[in-house]
Amino acid sequence: MARSRILVYLLRRDLRFADNPIFSEVFKTQQQSQQPYTHFLPLYVFPAQQVEVSGFLASESDRSPFPESRSDVAGFWRCGPHRTKFLAESVWDLKSSLEDVGNGLHIRVGMVGQVIQELLEAFHDDPGKHGEIISVWMTGEEGVEEKREEDSVRSAVESAGKDFRLWADEKYFIDDRDIPYHRPIDLPDVFTSFRNQVEPLREAPRKTLPTPKQLPPFPLTIPKQPGPFAIPHSLGGIISCLDKPLQSDLGISHPPKWPNGAKSAHPFCGGETSGHERIKHLIDSGSMSNYKDTRNGMLGLDFSTKLSAWLALGCITSRQIHEYLVNFETGKTELGKGARGYGRGENKGTAAVRFELLWRDYMRLCTRKFGPRLFRIEGFRNDASYPWKHPSKDRDVQQKIDRFISGTTGTGLIDASMRELFLTGYTSNRARQNVASFLAKHLGIDWRVGAEWYESQLVDYDVSSNWGNWQYTSGVGNDPRGEARVFNPVKQAHDYDPQGEYVKNWVEELRPLDDPQVVFQAWKVPEDKKREVGLQGLQWVEDPLKRIQFNVGRGRGRGAIRGNGGKGGKAGGSRGGGGGGGGGGGFQGRAREEKIRGRGRMGHMDKAHANGAFST
Repeated sequence: MARSRILVYLLRRDLRFADNPIFSEVFKTQQQSQQPYTHFLPLYVFPAQQVEVSGFLASESDRSPFPESRSDVAGFWRCGPHRTKFLAESVWDLKSSLEDVGNGLHIRVGMVGQVIQELLEAFHDDPGKHGEIISVWMTGEEGVEEKREEDSVRSAVESAGKDFRLWADEKYFIDDRDIPYHRPIDLPDVFTSFRNQVEPLREAPRKTLPTPKQLPPFPLTIPKQPGPFAIPHSLGGIISCLDKPLQSDLGISHPPKWPNGAKSAHPFCGGETSGHERIKHLIDSGSMSNYKDTRNGMLGLDFSTKLSAWLALGCITSRQIHEYLVNFETGKTELGKGARGYGRGENKGTAAVRFELLWRDYMRLCTRKFGPRLFRIEGFRNDASYPWKHPSKDRDVQQKIDRFISGTTGTGLIDASMRELFLTGYTSNRARQNVASFLAKHLGIDWRVGAEWYESQLVDYDVSSNWGNWQYTSGVGNDPRGEARVFNPVKQAHDYDPQGEYVKNWVEELRPLDDPQVVFQAWKVPEDKKREVGLQGLQWVEDPLKRIQFNVGRGRGRGAIRGNGGKGGKAGGSRGGGGGGGGGGGFQGRAREEKIRGRGRMGHMDKAHANGAFST
């Protein structure tokens, strides 16, 4: 009997079956008379440096050989429970899709390069039983760790004398082959200049790839995950293992509790299947056509597309979204036939969706251009002039950070957003911009603390979008106005949550209040009213981290808003402004993480736009 020849496809953030160039190529090769491989092994590894894997230990007495997966600056878990759940669901959904066409998905945990080396050695040691790996393919990605993974896999494969191939990442709006320059350094530092080079956007994407009808068979036998780990055989088991090491409070002293009657704006499951269901709903409900008018909302399911979580993991591609939009705009399919704009060409809503998808492309290309500077405090600008406050050097700063992530700053919009984030893994793009500006420019705290917390909590975390936008909003990124742009979260609340519904939804203590001015700035509540509604004595009411002066004139409407700063304003409190400290807490220690974090990611826009790179 001839020995099996196996092609391994190492998946990372390309967790889809459709519009996947590798699956498409494997299917085409299978149609040839002479096939270079007989079996096909898709493989997903939960990466130990990004996802805490100690929950997969086979025995309580075992210890993980890997450092804890914690962030460099603040020591947060790098992948919190909302993101791990969405990730696990996405992996499992792909596994089901592959099984439907006679293949499967092998799941492991560890450092990606090490896993490949172990797999190569195990197949080599018993080729009669398992067959022979002849090639390993994977998709290239941007980011310091991502490139380090690619190098480690290439080294392991080529050292074993096997073929290695790195494929282009095709989940973005504009294909790399169509970008009008070849050197990363030529990318414009201003988004508008980039956009002008690639317009018209409706003509820019390439066509999607056909979905394979079948794949070569899965290997008959596969070596097991090496100890001390064991991989469960169910989605529930995997989620349980991912959750196990994470404390329910994530190490903060006063974690938010779910408010009575509040509903998540992001109650979705991960995976390619649910991603396509979401796109279809957005078109059929008319939400795509309305997107331009609703995208700055904060409450509800459909004010924004919320496709960013699926895009981040490659469950869907930007060009698939574009194809759905074109079919709707031309009336090519029945989908959305009853919705406004069907068959009438591009409208302002569908154009705005494309615009936001281009922002994601741009942020990813910035990561390619600037590399490790994405994670450095000086940012893309390489600006070391600002005296940022660091949690490791000041106990008062640590306490402020604890209050910030717990949603007890005393500024209504910030607290509502941070509580929503902790409880649901999501918060709106408008809220994210205000949160980033508040931490960096009102409190003057190291912006990377906020970026790390978002990395931990956001279900739609994307390395380029998250870190690039934190830089942009903090004044160290590629925003031409830099630190001159300051968001006033009180003015922003009046503009985008005029009745305080969003703030009161997540900050339940403020629900008895009617006046939005005091909902957004609880320290302004009169003493008798504090006693009446139970706010008296609450630290975040009595001693907010920042008192932002802002008022609305009576009877004169929205135009009478008065205060220092706002969207892009120069005032609104300087970076490093004062505010009360206090509050216990901080974060629990880094334990096993200390010895490795030195090799972390930091080395070995033209307007205050609510851009979709933060959240689409």
